[in-house]
Amino acid sequence: MLRYLTAGESHGRAIVAILEGMPAGLRIDLKAVNSELRRRQQGFGRGKRMQIENDTAELLSGVKNNLTLGSPLTLLVRNKDFSIEKLHKVLCPRPGHADLAGLLKYGFNDIREVLERASARGTVASVGIGALCKIFLREFNIAISSRVLSVAGDDSSVGMKAVISEAIKSKDTVGGIFEVRACGVPVGLGSYVQPDKRLDGRLAQAIISIPGIKALEFGLGFGYAVSFGSKVHDPIYKNKNKGFLRKSNNSGGIEGGISNGEDIILRACMKPICTLMNPLDSVNIKTKKASKAAVERTDTCVVSAAGVVAESACAYVLVDLFLDKFGSDSLADIKNNYKNYLKRIS
Repeated sequence: MLRYLTAGESHGRAIVAILEGMPAGLRIDLKAVNSELRRRQQGFGRGKRMQIENDTAELLSGVKNNLTLGSPLTLLVRNKDFSIEKLHKVLCPRPGHADLAGLLKYGFNDIREVLERASARGTVASVGIGALCKIFLREFNIAISSRVLSVAGDDSSVGMKAVISEAIKSKDTVGGIFEVRACGVPVGLGSYVQPDKRLDGRLAQAIISIPGIKALEFGLGFGYAVSFGSKVHDPIYKNKNKGFLRKSNNSGGIEGGISNGEDIILRACMKPICTLMNPLDSVNIKTKKASKAAVERTDTCVVSAAGVVAESACAYVLVDLFLDKFGSDSLADIKNNYKNYLKRIS
């Protein structure tokens, strides 16, 4: 069983991630991890925080001579902007953020104590974990990528950049839709026998838990709702060399909660960032009087970065279910099990 724990605040000393369950014998390339962390920081419309931080991971445990030991892996990313004790109080909650709900839930009198952990800065840990999982998946020729499909309804590269530029000028924010694709996933990951074992259910939970994600679909998605079954289900064929295959992939690579051997394809909607430089109406939690929402350092558009975070979420789920299917102690044993499985289903 793969599991992880993250810790750290947006302006705290560091962001930390602990990953338990990675098998022994996997060679870890820290340059590959740091490359993923840099990808998270990129994209037109990112804010000034990305100019301050140079996210670089330190691997504190779980390896010897760059090979995993089967014990927990610990990643640490230090924050250059370590200022949590010096920052001003925040008293006016931002609509769309965790500010007010978190304040009421925990009984704080300063929204800062909510937003420091609720911040998407925490996705540094998710991407670090995802990078480790991608290293594992590459051993089995599984690759995960993402792309931005649209921003504020515009699907051309020129148009997307223009609408982000417009939002920057008007001190607004924009969201959009991205797609994640996992190639090389074998048939058989996940299960139909229990709801929490279903691959699509696991992926949905992982993606929707990313800050700002509000909608999700697999394959044809909502297109199923406006079509006849005869037009949307993927016919099955048999090829002497390739085995069972499909010429279409409306299912997005998942049937009955199990990967079917086709590419896994999902799309998600990232909402506009909640912090607006022209803030919306709010209420001061101390005076209880009408006020404008708090203004914090922010981005204008993070759809591209959200895709990178979603890649990592998918990588984690796929590795967890891969280990559930083929074993989890030794990479060499897992490779033997995987080879025998492919031979059986061929």
